[in-house]
Amino acid sequence: MDASDLLRNSLLQLSKSGTVRQAVEKAPVSRGVVRRFVPGDRTADAVAATAELRATNRLATIDYLGEDTTDLTQAIRTRDHYLELLAALADADLSQHGMGEVSLKLSALGQYLPGDGHKIALEHAREICQAAANAGTTVTLDMEDHTTTDATLESLRELRQDFPWVGAVIQSYLRRSEADCRDLAHEGSRVRLCKGAYKEPESVAYQSSGEVDQSYVRCLKTLMAGDGYPMVASHDPRLLEIAGALADHHGRDAGSYEYQMLYGIRPEEQKRIADRGNQMRVYIPYGEEWYGYLMRRMAERPANTMFFLRGLASKN
Repeated sequence: MDASDLLRNSLLQLSKSGTVRQAVEKAPVSRGVVRRFVPGDRTADAVAATAELRATNRLATIDYLGEDTTDLTQAIRTRDHYLELLAALADADLSQHGMGEVSLKLSALGQYLPGDGHKIALEHAREICQAAANAGTTVTLDMEDHTTTDATLESLRELRQDFPWVGAVIQSYLRRSEADCRDLAHEGSRVRLCKGAYKEPESVAYQSSGEVDQSYVRCLKTLMAGDGYPMVASHDPRLLEIAGALADHHGRDAGSYEYQMLYGIRPEEQKRIADRGNQMRVYIPYGEEWYGYLMRRMAERPANTMFFLRGLASKN
């Protein structure tokens, strides 16, 4: 295990530490830096960030932060936040043709509730999908840790019966992901490929960054060769170059796939990709539950940690 892998594992551990979270939240510098990566707590903040992206021909996918909900009231509140967000995007003319879409975590919608958790989360997701359809946009189901993968894919299949445009997420660090990509690389299927950002056992996930990257390329080859709509979620210049080469090899036009990056990370590269005519979508998180999100994003790639640290330095 090299230094970057050690850093990743340490950050994943810290993402679950309440003590460290309190220290970070109380540090005077933290909130100012966090605003570079999480535009705010309110729906209006997410809409404003989407409008800024639109001005430079970038698309958006928006995530109301929160997960692992075990309280029905909170699950309902999360659903309502998404319904409010989609209405606000439509009112601001930011939703049509999928310009601003939303990303959902089923655990935030009640998947872990005892008894009927799966049914409750699916019904909440269905309501959000209907609101998205009314607004002229789409929804992507986020992936979480490996214990929820099968349940999430089952929910995806159920939602796609009425909303065939619902997007899936595949995480290349899981050993199963190449097979999942083969299953999902069919016409009309939107698939976001990312590396993955949860601490997983070796039995189900690759542990070294090199193995994760190799798996990413294998998955990317499958998706680009298929009939679906690949969404290349990466900031890694090597992987972005490979994605472009594979798209060219398979004769894909610029509208048949897209790149995705995180809000606040490599914004100039995001603009460059959009300016050359490619689809460039930015993942916008918002809400109060930003700590776990930020720590996992830093764990995904050491360079993300450097972006954050430079932000801290620039505020001192």
